Amino acid sequence: MGLSVPMSMPLSGAALRAGALEVMLLGGHLLLYPTGVCQEKVTARPPATRPPALLLHGFTDNRSVFVMLRRALGAGGRHVEAYNYSPFTLDLRVTARRLARRVEELCERTGQDRVDLIGHSLGGLVGRYYVQRLGGDTRVRTLVTLGTPHSGTLVAPFMDAHPLIRQIRPDSEVLAELAEPAPGCATRCVAFWSEFDTLMSPVGTARIEHPDLCVENVQVTGIGHLALAAHPAVVAAVRQALDGPGPTAVAGADAASVA
Repeated sequence: MGLSVPMSMPLSGAALRAGALEVMLLGGHLLLYPTGVCQEKVTARPPATRPPALLLHGFTDNRSVFVMLRRALGAGGRHVEAYNYSPFTLDLRVTARRLARRVEELCERTGQDRVDLIGHSLGGLVGRYYVQRLGGDTRVRTLVTLGTPHSGTLVAPFMDAHPLIRQIRPDSEVLAELAEPAPGCATRCVAFWSEFDTLMSPVGTARIEHPDLCVENVQVTGIGHLALAAHPAVVAAVRQALDGPGPTAVAGADAASVA
């Protein structure tokens, strides 16, 4: 389920504001991008008191997109790591299998039986495939997705030459697999989506619609695709989602509060 927060300005003004914020975030992200190219070094950790969080970036991106979110999650004492998958990935199912190995290794290092996954854009779909199709629900307590094309997106048709882009089209084999029954799936899913996410076409595709999954769809107002991984209101809502039942709506750039 999901509710919306009323806009505090006309739709056209909100769209312009969301677009301006996206441009600002893109500029900052391009500056930070080189800092996240390499896979982060992981070390042995003492046993954690709560499930660790593992962050999954989107298509052609890297862990630098999570600077704000990672800082906020870590400030609460939670162990947080980011997983860089190859920018040359051609099949998200292969990445999901590699993710499975990373999760097992993370559980071993932290002494925890389960983890929380937070995926931005394509990263959310990789996490969901692991949970639904590879038995990852035994390891993943909560899956949070931020602007993920769960039902496929029609944006940028000129990129269909890329195998990975074809996998996120509405009629792809991967999405057909994710639409299949998933009885008994033990992972709680929280999907954040925004009406100004220009990479989601149609915009509602970032919602999870599956009868067998425990899902909360959270609508964010007033922000775009990149902001879903960085805006303070969303960051706070993600923290709340990991700590317990979260909100049913988030006010984005038009109001820095959670409804």
